[in-house]
Amino acid sequence: MLHKCKALLSGMGFFCLLVESTFGQDQKIADSLAIVYEQKNLDDTLQLVLLRNLAFNEVKNLQKAVEYADELIRLSQEHDNLFLLSGGYLQKGNKKRLLGELEAAMEAFFKSADAARLASFSEGEGAALGAIADIYSISGNHVNAMSYYHKAIEILRPSKDSIALASALMNAGDEFLHRENFDSALVYFEESGLIFEKVNYPIGKAYNLGNIGMVYANIGNSDLAESNINEAIRILEELQDYYPISVYLTYMADIYMEKGDQSTALNYAQRSLDLGRIHGLKEQIRDANLKLSEIHELSGNIDESFKYYKGHIAYRDSVTNVATVQSMADLRTNFEVSQKQIEVDLLNQQKSNQRIVVISLIIILFLGAIILVILYRYYKKIEKEERRSETLLLNILPAQTARELKLNGKVDAVKYDTVTVLFSDFVEFSKQSELMEPEKLVRSIDFYFKGFDNIISKYGLEKIKTMGDSYMCASGLPIPSKDHALQMVRAAKEMIDFVEEVKNLENDLPHFEMRVGIHTGPVVAGIVGIKKWQFDIWGNTVNIASRMESSSIPGRINLSETTYKEIKAQYACEYRGVIQVKNGGEFNMYFLS
Repeated sequence: MLHKCKALLSGMGFFCLLVESTFGQDQKIADSLAIVYEQKNLDDTLQLVLLRNLAFNEVKNLQKAVEYADELIRLSQEHDNLFLLSGGYLQKGNKKRLLGELEAAMEAFFKSADAARLASFSEGEGAALGAIADIYSISGNHVNAMSYYHKAIEILRPSKDSIALASALMNAGDEFLHRENFDSALVYFEESGLIFEKVNYPIGKAYNLGNIGMVYANIGNSDLAESNINEAIRILEELQDYYPISVYLTYMADIYMEKGDQSTALNYAQRSLDLGRIHGLKEQIRDANLKLSEIHELSGNIDESFKYYKGHIAYRDSVTNVATVQSMADLRTNFEVSQKQIEVDLLNQQKSNQRIVVISLIIILFLGAIILVILYRYYKKIEKEERRSETLLLNILPAQTARELKLNGKVDAVKYDTVTVLFSDFVEFSKQSELMEPEKLVRSIDFYFKGFDNIISKYGLEKIKTMGDSYMCASGLPIPSKDHALQMVRAAKEMIDFVEEVKNLENDLPHFEMRVGIHTGPVVAGIVGIKKWQFDIWGNTVNIASRMESSSIPGRINLSETTYKEIKAQYACEYRGVIQVKNGGEFNMYFLS
């Protein structure tokens, strides 16, 4: 529906003994502290602390809050106080973001993180990283946003700053809300809400209620949406924090538009616009104008609709271009610096004479061509490395699992109701391996397993892992299929044939007999660990398949009854009897003819 509203709650753990640590941003506190500050009778340390709290609590006059933050930064640098320097940059970034100056906000947040890192202040670094993630989120850069949210949450979880952790969790949930992943958004909101409730942090609870209300609004539950958002607005009005109120008011306008109550919708949208104008909130002025334009258009009042749409365009263009934020890393490169210097040189040379300008232009074009060639080669090198990394990842994980891992940074376990699992091993492998040279043993196993890999790829099966001379694969995951058992049996027959064909080859590799076991049933699949990822499956189906293999004989394929029922119409089978499986009961077995 709207541009997202992110909580500016980071950095609350800086001074746990101050009033704001319990109650959050409060304009009344700012008004009181301003009187103390004007008296100019504090020592250096207290003055720094006072400036930090003024910058945090001042929510009515954002430009004044920036001035407090700049003064805090200046004095912190004079006194070499990295701890408070980090806080000064964090508060400056917060207020610049509210003013719609995203580039300036991002620059301040990076400086805050750097100062906190130098001060070994993990809570401050986590808060700054969360704020950087917010800017990437606002800019539409989902990958960078989630990367920085995960970094912030990882740093803040073991810290004592519960509010900063809850803020990072809530804003990560807001990123999922913006991408219409409502289930994930609610999970993050529920965790952050519990933390805010535990520490009795009103502004955090207000933002959390508003965000949950926006989830309900998006999924069509307007009653719950209205209830949560109205409660959030009530709390925020008491705290005089008007930025989120303006956003939530526009959401309320959306809710009443869907109900067909255009008069009430108009009232909410107008209140949002009025708040934005009073407090200089450019993004909110832009969004409220657009909402008023939509309501008037729906009412058939085209002149009024056009008037507000012009207001929307004017403020849309006045807000800092988010594309600038997405390329901020490039602003630090030598190329950008040299380009800016070239522009300055050109201006000076134009004042001299035309001949120098022409020569300079030729030089610029030449240097630009060289830079472009270098950048192109660098880009091709990166592209090649990315392709190589992609290939390596796909050799480890299924394509669908790899995509989920790259997108979310994790892979959720998935239950499959029915897949077919195969185990194979070589007969008397251990005995032969004791008499064999290690190099020859490895070459032999590699030769056979490469052949197996080619066969299962042909039938669309998924290799799970190898354990010594044992080879394990599965059919029907990660993409379910109806004929998974049939495809597995076809592949197994070809594997047996391949082993028999190898016996006739004239090479110096040892030859083996192979036995195979197959079972069909439910499994749970996913990846484990954070290093050397491995896609694996779990469940009693795996154990039964392994028993089918150990109960087979050389050169034969031993099937469980569940697999037999799936393929008996296509293949003749021979009943073998019953086998007892630990924790699984008795199972009938069949040889594939």
